[in-house]
Amino acid sequence: MDLELPLAFEIGSLVVLTLILVADLLIILKRPHIPSTRESTLWVVFYVTLALIFAGIMWIVAGGEFAGQFVAGWLTEYSLSIDNLFVFVLIMSQFSVPRRYQQEVLMVGIIIALLLRGAFILVGSTVIENFSPIFYVFGAFLVYTAIRQAFPGDDAHDDEAKRENFIVRLIRRTVNISDDYDGAKVRTVVNGKKMFTPMIIVFVAIGVTDLLFAIDSIPAIFGITTSPFIVFTANIFALMGLRQLYFLLGDLLDRLRYLHYGIAFILAFIGVKLVLHAMHVNELPFINGGEHIEWAPEISTWVSLAVIVLSMAVATIASLIASSREKSQETPVDAAAAVADEKGTPATVEHPPAPGDTPR
Repeated sequence: MDLELPLAFEIGSLVVLTLILVADLLIILKRPHIPSTRESTLWVVFYVTLALIFAGIMWIVAGGEFAGQFVAGWLTEYSLSIDNLFVFVLIMSQFSVPRRYQQEVLMVGIIIALLLRGAFILVGSTVIENFSPIFYVFGAFLVYTAIRQAFPGDDAHDDEAKRENFIVRLIRRTVNISDDYDGAKVRTVVNGKKMFTPMIIVFVAIGVTDLLFAIDSIPAIFGITTSPFIVFTANIFALMGLRQLYFLLGDLLDRLRYLHYGIAFILAFIGVKLVLHAMHVNELPFINGGEHIEWAPEISTWVSLAVIVLSMAVATIASLIASSREKSQETPVDAAAAVADEKGTPATVEHPPAPGDTPR
């Protein structure tokens, strides 16, 4: 279905969203700090509410089909963005980024992600408009990605975080980089000599990660809508609350152990949906003689939305139940060891022998 939103609505929306992003960036630059749980919660609620209000306005202005596509696309991108957080946590840890300045790093990562995804969306919409069989390619790619997501191996996120090591090593060889951070600065002066800080490597690592995730996420949302405006705004709303979500979830990310299964199911579902759509509008001469395959069903936006919501709900609830059961079975010794591992301290303390005791 070819859908067109009112041009004034599209322009007005993009202007407002740009102003919100700029205001968010200025707040971070003016007051770098570690946000509290309450602050992070309020910001996440604000952005989620903003996305739902936007969907409501879209329903009023253009109808339920547009609103449904936006919500389904936003939820898909939001779930994939949560998966991004696992890698962001590893990158921050790998490069020992001071927690006080992690907000700036995340904001730069979000801006890079928006720029990359904007470019991918322009290319993707152009290809779709001129070559409909690309849906076969997108569908097959998403099914492959779903399999890789469902069976990632033991150190999947660690591998993802270290995938940019070649580029990092290349930068270290070609650019003078100081040993220590200088706040959130990218450039500093050491012994009278200007050089980059390790922050430049962190930004590059985040950028490479954003690129890899964009390759996965853009085909997924094109399986829900072919409107470039809806694709882009869904990505903006998914990324806008990501910074606060990072601080809100924190250690809870490790408890979402089945999240990747939910994401994998969503990707597989959208992949199958894309292949079915490609069959329905088939133009390839070696498939059905170049004719449309009429029996191939078109999966509606509302069915897609229901599948996405249910998949994420089941994955999240199952993760929390499993984590709760494991915690209830944890012995005091295990709990002490876990805290010690987190703090980098010994799990037990050796007491010196009492006077008169003979060592054995």
